Amino acid sequence: MLPARTFGPVPSRRFGQSLGLNTIPPKTCTYSCVYCQLGHTNRLTLRREGFCPPGELVADVRRVLTILKERGERVDYLTFVPDGEPTLDAWLGDQIRLLKPLGQRIAVITNASLLSQEEVRHALAFADRVSVKVDAVRHQTWQRIDRPHGDLRLEAVLDGVLQFSEGFGGELDTETMLLDGLNDDDDNLRPLATFLQHLKPRCSYLAIPTRPPAVAEIRPAREEAIVRAHDTLSAALSRVELLTGFEGTDFANTGDARADLLAITAVHPMRSDQVELLLQRCSASWEVVEWLVRQQLLREVSHGGHLFYIRRLDNT
Repeated sequence: MLPARTFGPVPSRRFGQSLGLNTIPPKTCTYSCVYCQLGHTNRLTLRREGFCPPGELVADVRRVLTILKERGERVDYLTFVPDGEPTLDAWLGDQIRLLKPLGQRIAVITNASLLSQEEVRHALAFADRVSVKVDAVRHQTWQRIDRPHGDLRLEAVLDGVLQFSEGFGGELDTETMLLDGLNDDDDNLRPLATFLQHLKPRCSYLAIPTRPPAVAEIRPAREEAIVRAHDTLSAALSRVELLTGFEGTDFANTGDARADLLAITAVHPMRSDQVELLLQRCSASWEVVEWLVRQQLLREVSHGGHLFYIRRLDNT
């Protein structure tokens, strides 16, 4: 059994002040993703076991919450984000149910590989928010990126995600890791957008690796590809955001054109006409944009007959 482990709270754009719950032995997973910041999976498995006793977890979380309250620190979510795949813990449903009386919102970040199992969908149903990973919907791409356990089948994984989305009463997000030359082209992005459209997620996040990956040769998608991905998914989904290593804010107007442009383009690539409107609201001129480009804080990207602006990935 694994001793209950909490960490944080850590700031997260998705989950605010998030108290992390680590309930899985290190690198026990159903995937061995090429981009994983924790390295190669040393225990590739589909077997669900009781790893972290629910009572111990709840006691540890209660203890930490008491300390944080005494210090005046805020906690927005209790987030299952372990060193492996959280749904491998057969006690996950019990853990979530026993944590509920603590009065905190509960989130789970999962690679979605076991959602074809009814008991896994049932366990996650008690969470307030679930983020599912969908890196690819094409078999060859999925194999190259996620390097799944040999008994997993992509069709079953995607069907499980669809079944879960249809029955889940909480907030559902998706996350896709964009990798240079692997899943950032139209042949992968268009079917991905179609699949995600069926899920109707609250938000679909596009991420890139920001720490050394398990496979050294792996590179994050480039700005041009990120803009293309955002544009493709935005045509099918109500909300698409970037998770590219820096904390941005949603669209807002503080009156500071430079700060607003950097914050917004960290989350959403902006077309030139959108930039013009923001500048007008801030009573600023296009010289602000030119200065940010010269300082290599913004990058101009042409796509679909439009000029987009995105915060440069190497200035995070």
